[in-house]
Amino acid sequence: MAATSAALVLTACGRGDSVGGDSAKGDAANGRSGDREERYKRVIEDPHPRPADVIRAAGAPTGVARASDGSLLLTYDAGNVEDDEGPAASAWRLVAPDGRTVAEHAEHTDAEAVRPQFKGVRGGFVSVPAGEGSDGVYGIDVHGKRHKVTIRESALGTRRGDILVADLEPTLVYRPATRTVAPPAGVSDDARYLAVDERGTVWSLNQPLTAEGDSIVRQRDGRTLGSTPVPKQYQGGRLAARGGTAAVALLQEESVRGLLVTTDGGAHWTTLSGGGVPWQDVKQGPEFLVLEALSDGRLIVGEEGGRQWIADDRTNRTFHALKTPKAFTSFAVHGTTLYGIVDTTTATYDLADGEGLWTSRDGGRTWQRYEERG
Repeated sequence: MAATSAALVLTACGRGDSVGGDSAKGDAANGRSGDREERYKRVIEDPHPRPADVIRAAGAPTGVARASDGSLLLTYDAGNVEDDEGPAASAWRLVAPDGRTVAEHAEHTDAEAVRPQFKGVRGGFVSVPAGEGSDGVYGIDVHGKRHKVTIRESALGTRRGDILVADLEPTLVYRPATRTVAPPAGVSDDARYLAVDERGTVWSLNQPLTAEGDSIVRQRDGRTLGSTPVPKQYQGGRLAARGGTAAVALLQEESVRGLLVTTDGGAHWTTLSGGGVPWQDVKQGPEFLVLEALSDGRLIVGEEGGRQWIADDRTNRTFHALKTPKAFTSFAVHGTTLYGIVDTTTATYDLADGEGLWTSRDGGRTWQRYEERG
């Protein structure tokens, strides 16, 4: 867990560069010290923790959301190191596009509690509902002000600007213009995976309990625009859609073995079983698959905590391995910017090497890391 200050800036590192030299060694030494362990315990036991203290204890963010203006909402979790139960703390920090901290919030919680998550939208952020139902969904604008979100039980015909807030159980989309959350209209009960692109098209992988096989269905405003069968030798998996591209993972015996890809909005589809991705090396189960579409239509595919491959161009015919400065424990894409988080996989008082948030705006050729402002 890396230390973080109230003001954040980006410092550049080339491909594969190590972090911080003596500074990083000093951080690691501090992470092993008894003083750090004491501070950490004080933070999670404090009934009213300060955001800066929680963020310093947690180190790396657990998630990153980006609003339409480029503002970032970073979430942090200081869990209980010694037990699955007991006190914990969580926080979020809203950072303006220029790196200035706009707002932050922290709260005392329990190690077993579900931590807040957010999606970036036009004008701010919306919380992801915890568990079944849509109760407790709220928004935060780019100034850090919390606002109410209308919960609508009747289905909403999707349109441009709507985003998918929650996948299944429940399936919910958010409309920034009216600050409304609702289930999307027209989605089948057979849908297992969903994605919503920037045009408001809902892409769903339908898996009926019949012999007809899986299919990819695209809908907008409650109307079905088309349906494409998944090749019979495969089952469908996770979906991604953005920039005219849509892709579904192709599975055989619970292993990912390729992608079914369209780059023209669903008119034509290509089965990709090679393209520079060594699919036999993607050994984790499909639930750990990373599949993301950049806003220019390029795809990234890989494994959580493992390797990723990025398309050479928006045709998505060939891919190359994504070079990262450290091994990322989680990965996200917003627009054409790549975000990787380096953290320990379980709660610890120590710091991981290079821990923190990393970004790349050039397809992974160079990476930047948030650092303390002196």
